[in-house]
Amino acid sequence: MNRIHFYSLIFILSLLGLSIFFYKVAVLGFPLNPEEQSEVWNVETRITFQGKGETAKISMFTPQSIRPYVVTTESFVGQDYGVTEKTEGPNRLVTWSTREADGVQILYYRGIIRQMKDWETDIEEFIESPPPSQESQGKLPPLEGAFLQAGMALLGEVKDQSADTESLVLSLIRRLTKEEPAPHEALLLSQQPPEQAIAQVLTLNGTPARVVHGIELSREAKTVTLKVWLEVSEQNTWVPFDLELIQKGIPDPYLPWWRGDAPLFQIEGGTKLEFRLSVSPNQEKAIQAAVARGMVMNPAWLKFSLFSLPVETQVVYHILILIPVGAFLLVILRNVVGLKTFGTFMPILIALAFRETQLLWGLILFSMLIGLGLAVRFYLDHLKLLLVPRLAAVLIVVVLMMGALSVFSHHLGIVRGLSVALFPMVIVTMTIERMSIVWDERGPVEALQQAIGSLSVAALTYLLMSLQIMDYLFFTFPELLLILLAFTIALGRYTGYRLLEIRRFQRLLEQP
Repeated sequence: MNRIHFYSLIFILSLLGLSIFFYKVAVLGFPLNPEEQSEVWNVETRITFQGKGETAKISMFTPQSIRPYVVTTESFVGQDYGVTEKTEGPNRLVTWSTREADGVQILYYRGIIRQMKDWETDIEEFIESPPPSQESQGKLPPLEGAFLQAGMALLGEVKDQSADTESLVLSLIRRLTKEEPAPHEALLLSQQPPEQAIAQVLTLNGTPARVVHGIELSREAKTVTLKVWLEVSEQNTWVPFDLELIQKGIPDPYLPWWRGDAPLFQIEGGTKLEFRLSVSPNQEKAIQAAVARGMVMNPAWLKFSLFSLPVETQVVYHILILIPVGAFLLVILRNVVGLKTFGTFMPILIALAFRETQLLWGLILFSMLIGLGLAVRFYLDHLKLLLVPRLAAVLIVVVLMMGALSVFSHHLGIVRGLSVALFPMVIVTMTIERMSIVWDERGPVEALQQAIGSLSVAALTYLLMSLQIMDYLFFTFPELLLILLAFTIALGRYTGYRLLEIRRFQRLLEQP
């Protein structure tokens, strides 16, 4: 094969595997440590009202996935209630409805909030992706009559004392949140809260602004109250302003719930509506959080991953995905180190059996089977059987020995002895046949060397495959197998000295 073709293939496989790996780590946030924990918040809203014995509809704004938070695993609980969702401007509205609501009614909304990355106070973290528009502002009632004149007067005063949008907004906040406002400021505040008045005055200046209602994602489980802040258009992005601290940005982790001056709830066919909003922090494995975020951020990507398989199938692939790792180790131990084994796949399959028997008992049971089987194989040589009948006879004897060892160990109370049935009987049979042939052709020393080499490779493969980090990495990032394939292909042309042969050829190496 052309050298350029050969090395290009290795390069392409490595590049593809590394690219997918870094994308999942850097963009989708897949952790490299299986024990890494991620903080999530369980948000619950409990709604109660008194039904009138007629049709009832209860509408509530619900949070949406907005950087840096992702809302996942939502549930809407209400007995005999139907649930519908729709979008109203920048908000998402959920409506519970029923034909008849009589007496006390209880509804629940539950959701899990996951953070895309560690909290930062950088203003960029609060920017919503859609640019400001009339639809994304939310509806604000226009100022009219005396209120319009008061708004224009206030705008003229603060505008002369401001250099940019930020200073203008902060000046308005100071003027409309102070204890003793001026007469025209008091008029603006007489029929609306300060945040709405500020947004209306900014609208008079041609600066899009909107009121935001949100909750604090606390580090402690508690009932939370809604916090209100402003978002103002600045350089085609939404920038938050804290009304309490009179500053740009929100210092604590707050999740926007809905935008605009509309109430959180609207009810038809009921009275005495009350609600309780609680937030409970929790810890979960970072990989679970990454998969959940990925389902929201890039569902097509995870749709074709191993995580989309049924759980019972995933358990199978947790084992299968490590077989190539064992095969790569076998390539190194045979082609680079120089260990001799019976066949190529026998050590890997025996290593898989060791996962259930554990290493020490696996070595003991396997050695007993091979030893007893080899004695039977030598006896069959005296009967001058043909190849196929001889193999079938050895296979039958292997099964009988496995059954006998299981019964014997069971009566002795040796639980591990029962796992001898997990050994692949065909591989054991072929190993006995292969070892007997080597014994006859090359002597017992060579046969024992290959047997010891096979068990050594199986033991090392088992130790490697039993590492939790290996299981996690190759199941979470199966694209690493492409890199493994590239290295395997590269080793396929290795023609140098094997490590165990250096002493054998030492004199040749010393010659000038």
